Amino acid sequence: MADFWTDAFEKFGVMVVGLAAFAVIVGVLLFFADRAPKKGRDFWQLLAFVAPAMLLLLVGLIYPAIRTTYLAFTDRSGNEFVGLRNFEWMFTQPEIITVLLNTVVWVIVVPLLSTIFGLAYAVFIDKAHGEKILKSLVFLPMAISFVGASIIWRFVYEYREQGFGEQIGILNQIIVWVGGEPQQFLQNSPWNTFFLIVVMVWIQTGFAMVLLSAAIKGVPVEIVEAARLDGANAWQQFRNVTLPGIRGTLVVVITTISIATLKVFDIVRSMTAGQFGTSVVANEMYTQAFRRAEIGQGSVLALTLFIMVLPIVIYNVRVMRQQKEIR
Repeated sequence: MADFWTDAFEKFGVMVVGLAAFAVIVGVLLFFADRAPKKGRDFWQLLAFVAPAMLLLLVGLIYPAIRTTYLAFTDRSGNEFVGLRNFEWMFTQPEIITVLLNTVVWVIVVPLLSTIFGLAYAVFIDKAHGEKILKSLVFLPMAISFVGASIIWRFVYEYREQGFGEQIGILNQIIVWVGGEPQQFLQNSPWNTFFLIVVMVWIQTGFAMVLLSAAIKGVPVEIVEAARLDGANAWQQFRNVTLPGIRGTLVVVITTISIATLKVFDIVRSMTAGQFGTSVVANEMYTQAFRRAEIGQGSVLALTLFIMVLPIVIYNVRVMRQQKEIR
């Protein structure tokens, strides 16, 4: 026990010294930038302020990305170059193909359902009494960690064989009450993937609702009144006035949820550990790299995940630029 605390204090001391050294370096840069000749002072001040952030970005993001890309072309030890062998493994192993298909299903279903439900809540709750309370209840799952939400829903899906006591899972108990047979929701493939998706939708719906509700309230009232005077019914007003007015927010919501869904790990790991055909790219990357010590295969999955996220980010940036030009 004493060795543990000694080691912990040593690591803490190293971290404090490192942070202090970093602060000193930043202070020195700012000091000399302030004393630079007036002609080049703006440049050096800008460089001094940007340099720490760029250094952290280089160490924490750019270098790991380059390193992971290199490791994707190496063997399990990360030392021997093997070319495209890891990519061949990824697209020829049936279980990995299932992982990729599961990830595609996640990234299609979760953003779509979360946005639809969030938009429906945003429209109807805004017109209901007790708006703040209702929105708080819908948004509440966002305050729960993915692991916490997974534990909650594991109790919802819990299964017990007949003869081993009463069902403690809500769904199975309801099925028993109506005379049905309890089901192993988390083991019956492929439907178990959709039962896991429900958890993510439950969490992300509140996020979508908050952003879309704010966007709807930002639609000019004059345009809505003009459409009403022109004889447009409620659906026509929503389709032709509200939806175009919140298009930018819709894109942000969908792309943000899509990126979060591509990286989903906690829900799958906590509820099924990727078994029974439920694994996704992030979970399989962890399994290969850290559980099986297959550095090359784990890295190629990480690179694949990055490639899948990249188009969504690029599309989001393009839409935001278009919105900015319109304004």
